[in-house]
Amino acid sequence: MTEDSTKKGPTLVWFRQDLRLSDNPALVSAVERGEPIVPLYLLDDDTPGNWTMGGASRWWLHKSLESLAADLASKGAQLLLRRGRAEDAIPALAEEIGAATVVWNRCYEPWAVPRDTAIKQTLKAAGVAADSFSASLLQEPWTVETGAGSPYTVFSPFWRAIRDRHVPKPLAAPDRLSGLSGLSGDSLEDWALLPEAPDWAGGLRETWSPGETAAQERLAAFLEERVAGYAAERNRPDIEGTSGLSPYLHWGEISPRQIWHATLHHLSAEDKAEKGVWSFLSEVGWRDFSYHLLYHWPSLMDETWKENFKAFPWREDPERYRVWCRGETGFPIVDAGMRQLWHTGWMHNRVRMIVGSFLIKDLMIHWREGERWFWDTLVDADAASNGASWQWVAGCGADAAPYFRIFNPMTQGEKFDPAGDYVRKWVPEVAGLPDRYLHRPWEAPDEVLASAGITLGESYPKPIVDHSQAREAALAAFEKIKKGAA
Repeated sequence: MTEDSTKKGPTLVWFRQDLRLSDNPALVSAVERGEPIVPLYLLDDDTPGNWTMGGASRWWLHKSLESLAADLASKGAQLLLRRGRAEDAIPALAEEIGAATVVWNRCYEPWAVPRDTAIKQTLKAAGVAADSFSASLLQEPWTVETGAGSPYTVFSPFWRAIRDRHVPKPLAAPDRLSGLSGLSGDSLEDWALLPEAPDWAGGLRETWSPGETAAQERLAAFLEERVAGYAAERNRPDIEGTSGLSPYLHWGEISPRQIWHATLHHLSAEDKAEKGVWSFLSEVGWRDFSYHLLYHWPSLMDETWKENFKAFPWREDPERYRVWCRGETGFPIVDAGMRQLWHTGWMHNRVRMIVGSFLIKDLMIHWREGERWFWDTLVDADAASNGASWQWVAGCGADAAPYFRIFNPMTQGEKFDPAGDYVRKWVPEVAGLPDRYLHRPWEAPDEVLASAGITLGESYPKPIVDHSQAREAALAAFEKIKKGAA
């Protein structure tokens, strides 16, 4: 049996990382069919490679689904929650409701592409139409290629290639939805996505309001208040200079097309914002680039991209890894970042680079260990951005920073947190130090430490490594693998 696109019957709308009603091509397509719709979110924990959602992501998902369910209900449809393996659950539900069509917006993770292809084939073999749409990137990965017809591996030419391309205008949310009643599903509480014993999500609740409305409000505030200064302030963790949109983008509570057009519209009204606008949009472009890499190199999350780095002598050091995770390394800017991450589920991008460099190059612990910790603790944990960015910091990815670019945590702190506001917020143990010693407390004279109430090794850790010696050891290890490659 083959599919029949004219067949009458309900349309199943499979929500994934597109938890919004506006600029949702799959939803719009379903409404245009004119048949009742069944909006579905399927919790599928059968993810290959142990890439099941982390704890912070599960917290965000719970809150976002609450918001989506309310938005759908206000339009006349009920969000159906089911749990199971997508390859089995989607065709089974299509049969259960007598669906004529199943629609979804495309995902690009290495486990999603073959899964979705298989589901589409199963549905079509059963006579159910299946269609997917572009909704989460500016340009889909296979549509951008070099003059030689190959994928890009360097961001700058990739950005030049997509910057002036047409980006479709966002679609309006449907005015009204015709839902299908009488279906039984799970309750959100059944899924136990929220932490209870212990409840470690207090900081997440204080920091974030997941959902489509909050995403639009955050974008509007950023464009009004901060985008003009973005190019100069984006590297400063001590001030609110970034958009904070990354989790909303990951979960699809806002689309890159919405961001693109809203930002360019703002530019037309505020010429002085041009530098900040294009700096900001290039970061949206970097997200596209990360997905471009992941699509063409599906092992990006697990395997070192540059072949010679596979021989790098990484260290097994569970204790140092533990204190890095806990923010107890004795380097205040590193500890501030790791504590911000644990408390809020997010970390400023400049500090992500600093803590990543410290783990990889000062401690010589494999980048995959950092990637895994971020996967569990970030509310914006994203397969493409996480894998590409960790390999970038490690110097082993596409368009990576050179390995010998080893961030000095003291000078990085002094440059990007000059008054120490960021460190003092997240590492209050050292807050009483004068600015000159704040990012290097071990250099403070005994009387200065005593005046600040600090006993190194007791109230605040001594540095777990000597940065200069660690830097030399990392560079020596890098030289060995360079010779091996030659």
